[in-house]
Amino acid sequence: MPRWLPRALVLAFALYGAFLLTNWAFHRLLGLLLNILVAFFLALAVEPAVDRMAARGMRRGAATGLVFLGVFVVVGGFLALLGSLLADQVRMMVENFPDYIDSAVIWINKTFDAQLNADELQDDFLNSKWVQNYLADTADNAWAISTTVLGGLFRFLTILLFSFYFAAQGPQLRRTICSLMPPARQAAVLRAWEIAVAKTGGYIYSRGLMALISGLAHYILFLILGLPYAPALAVWVGVISQFIPTVGTYLAGALPMLLAFTISPWTVVWVLAFVLIYQQFENYVLQPKITAKTVDIHPAVAFGSVIAGAALMGAVGALIAIPATATLQAFLGAYITRYEVSPEAHAPRRRMPGRSTARRMRNRWRHDRDGDDRG
Repeated sequence: MPRWLPRALVLAFALYGAFLLTNWAFHRLLGLLLNILVAFFLALAVEPAVDRMAARGMRRGAATGLVFLGVFVVVGGFLALLGSLLADQVRMMVENFPDYIDSAVIWINKTFDAQLNADELQDDFLNSKWVQNYLADTADNAWAISTTVLGGLFRFLTILLFSFYFAAQGPQLRRTICSLMPPARQAAVLRAWEIAVAKTGGYIYSRGLMALISGLAHYILFLILGLPYAPALAVWVGVISQFIPTVGTYLAGALPMLLAFTISPWTVVWVLAFVLIYQQFENYVLQPKITAKTVDIHPAVAFGSVIAGAALMGAVGALIAIPATATLQAFLGAYITRYEVSPEAHAPRRRMPGRSTARRMRNRWRHDRDGDDRG
């Protein structure tokens, strides 16, 4: 047996054990790593505002706390409006549920010549095994639901803590990271960090501005049409359509159209027409002007980045895909050299007249000459 074979076997087993340990630790810490990634992009989004306040003499920790307080007020107001709208709609549905059943039974009896009784249907529904099993399962899963809520709250607090640290200690964090690298790489790291701050902050602020404009436009429409809860619906449309990639527009327009059914079918048509027209105005007029200096990404690239981010990291990847792609595009654009395209590249290749005929005659002559040489 060669002398190196035992050492090679021990080294192979050690490397395999290290791989298994690393793989196990990565999967156990995957949730924490995702939380840190979300916190990092959230800190990048608020850092421009923190930098402006710090430049005016405010302490960086106090400026970060003030910015986060403003974010909490905005998010809390949105959730309060949405919660009041949802609670009122659920209450109205519960109160009018018997009337809905009576109307449905009357329509079925007239349309299909049936003999249904609303009271009997209601009693059968409430006493059915499906309803009883569902209520029993809900009671049994109360602990699981509570655990999920507490887990989500803990995750939110974790993201908040890391994002506050990243934003408040941004310059110190950059110096710490750069101190571990040679001077040649420090400039590239700082440049990438600055681009990430500019693109992420620009993305958030441009989306916020477009959400404000969209909310005001839809609020005026909802007032004219007489839709209930016009302020809450306007906030819903503005926020959802801008901050949920790809499908946000359709999700935002679905709720106002559902409420428009309570007025008339023509109200639904007007809401749908306005949503479609405003979407075209936003895509071709408003968005290019607002995002020209922040996150100027081709729509196809943005759509592909959202799909890739969702496939890799789920909803978290879909949310951070566009600012991450904008950062990468700007960073590569700073180091990639572009050249002007020559006019010959655009000109179509012209075919020389008689060229194919001359080639055929030349090939034919060579074939005859080779045949004479062999003869």
